[in-house]
Amino acid sequence: MWLSLTVLADATRAEPLSDALLDHGALTVSIEDADAGTDAERPQFGEPGSEAVAPWDHSRLVALFDHDRDPEEALAGAARQAGYEQLPYFRVEELAEQDWVRLSQDQFAPIHVGGRLWIVPSWREPPDPDAINIRLDPGMAFGTGSHPTTRLCLQWLQQVIDGRSTVLDYGCGSGILGIAAARLGARHVMGIDIDDKAIDAARANADANGVAIALQRADQPLAGSFDIVVANILTNPLCALAPAIAASVVPGGQLALAGVLAGQAAQVIDAYAPWVTLSVGDADDGWVRLEGRRG
Repeated sequence: MWLSLTVLADATRAEPLSDALLDHGALTVSIEDADAGTDAERPQFGEPGSEAVAPWDHSRLVALFDHDRDPEEALAGAARQAGYEQLPYFRVEELAEQDWVRLSQDQFAPIHVGGRLWIVPSWREPPDPDAINIRLDPGMAFGTGSHPTTRLCLQWLQQVIDGRSTVLDYGCGSGILGIAAARLGARHVMGIDIDDKAIDAARANADANGVAIALQRADQPLAGSFDIVVANILTNPLCALAPAIAASVVPGGQLALAGVLAGQAAQVIDAYAPWVTLSVGDADDGWVRLEGRRG
């Protein structure tokens, strides 16, 4: 049995408290955005040409301890080390002994995106062998098909791709959208990302699915523009990158943006208005897909 300690911390104390918890016996500590999934969510990465992003205003720390340790005692010592005058809000939960590999794998069943497209982990058999089955395992890069924003993009790609299409996946993550575009018959597919690990993951996933995708860092110049551009990121970087993303679409080409909460749609639509007239194409669990053609 393990014990899980969850603590809330502000921007200035998250990192010091994390380090202090490790000093006081925590096996691992993760720091998450406590505002994730709300309008206050803020991406924690840089984008080409943008200023450095400040730490999250509200962080959630999750620390794992052996069953014979006292998480509250460890937190008391860590809090003093990090400069707290009193204990921050926390909770402790028991984690039962389990087969963590099997449990993790059981959480990732094949996902039917709609139409003829399935996302299937490597340890599962495809439910429909005649469908377009994309083999993809959970990993460090974003995009396994389970998140509503990814599903919205995959559904759109099925509607718009034909054998003449050139496709750009802006912020490719795991490569899932580019792989789907290639499997759906696109003539040429490129994926770009700011994260080298994402590019490595996308390359490995493309190889595993037997498709060719051109991959490069987002800070390198793009050669040409594309018939279809899809970007599944988050609202703030989508707005900051509006000129670059819009310029990557050929005149008359199609653009879809995701990672946008319903309440943020107007902000993104306004950011792209000089180049592309966007509208809400579909929605899923509070997230929307914005789409339009470049004039």
